[in-house]
Amino acid sequence: MTEPTTTPGRTDALRAGRGTPDPGTPDPGTSAARTPNGGTRGGGTPGGFAGAVACEWTKLWSVRAPYLCLLAGLAITGVFTFYYASIARINDHPVEPVGNAVASSAVLTQFAVVILATVAVTSEYATGSVRASLLWVPRRHRVQAAKALVVAVVSFAAGVVYAVVGTAVAWGAFDGRASFEAGTTLRQALSVGLYLALVAALAVGTAFATRHPAGALSILVTLLWGLPSVLLGVGGPDLAAVNDYLPHGAGDHFMRSGVEAPYAPVTATLIVVAWAGVAHLAGLYVLRGRDA
Repeated sequence: MTEPTTTPGRTDALRAGRGTPDPGTPDPGTSAARTPNGGTRGGGTPGGFAGAVACEWTKLWSVRAPYLCLLAGLAITGVFTFYYASIARINDHPVEPVGNAVASSAVLTQFAVVILATVAVTSEYATGSVRASLLWVPRRHRVQAAKALVVAVVSFAAGVVYAVVGTAVAWGAFDGRASFEAGTTLRQALSVGLYLALVAALAVGTAFATRHPAGALSILVTLLWGLPSVLLGVGGPDLAAVNDYLPHGAGDHFMRSGVEAPYAPVTATLIVVAWAGVAHLAGLYVLRGRDA
């Protein structure tokens, strides 16, 4: 008994009719075959988490909103640091590190990256393009992690630039009422970048949890500005102690220098990391549990 044979031409025709790709044919959307670790051979578009990051990077810079947000943050930094230093000079405040002006400006500049991160998520839900994102990267946790990483890296870089510009502006406006030490100034610049990166990650998680810009921004403005303003405005050591464990309260402790704090800068950093982690988990829970 002989095995049935199929001619090469008939095999190709059957594959074409079924829509079955020829063995070794690259996946659609890539320029080369995939490797076992999720990448591609031949220098094509990377797969896996690297591909998700590349996709989010491209999407972020394909619209004008990020540019406008970052420019607004730069303008706010310049105005706020000049005002802060001028008030310190006019009122004859004690000499303090020049970087404190930049650290104080984060109370406003943080909203530049908050809006950037929120729009990066909610705009996809508004246009329906999130469906395409989840088709390209079916593992939903990878989509959220890639977006959070891209926005956090951009926010960190922006924070360092803001710190450099703000330090230069404040140094002139202080007119001798501030001290400058290279090590302290560098640490504060990196701390501002780190704080903005963590706030951006917090905003990404919140945006995935709410899926709507108004809802996300309402929560974030309340958490980062409204609640601290009430706690510090009402006064009292107990309410001030509560503010120390909110994101901006903790962030202010590790950004500023020469100011008494209830815990070490490392502890302050971990508090902000914890807030960002909780928001990320909340966003991931909603992303996994609900359809786009």
